[in-house]
Amino acid sequence: QVQLVESGGGSVQAGGSLRLSCAAFGYNWGPYCMGWFRQAPGKEREGVASIDADDSTDYADSVKGRFTISRDKAENTLYLQMNSVKSEDTAMYYCAARWIYNSDYGVCGTTDYMEYWGKGTLVTISS
Repeated sequence: QVQLVESGGGSVQAGGSLRLSCAAFGYNWGPYCMGWFRQAPGKEREGVASIDADDSTDYADSVKGRFTISRDKAENTLYLQMNSVKSEDTAMYYCAARWIYNSDYGVCGTTDYMEYWGKGTLVTISS
């Protein structure tokens, strides 16, 4: 069975940098889509960044120019490089993936159609 395990969360000063990792286990071929999502207390879960099978990436407007999603296929690991972090970036960050492609599911990173989720890693931005 597929397992996704996030790491790299913690506390960082506003303006600083942090790198999150997602190690994937238990699959035999690459997923169609992988992405990072986050949820702050009292707020709806939102997509942060995604990458599809053609290496096309997409970012939420709030993180464009600051965050970069990437993956190391040989190590089965997904990354999120977070630069110039802000207080509003404080949230639980989740790694997710799906293998199914269906044109009705929308673009890569559509929250409701992700099949597998990690348990999350907490990021706290201080000032």
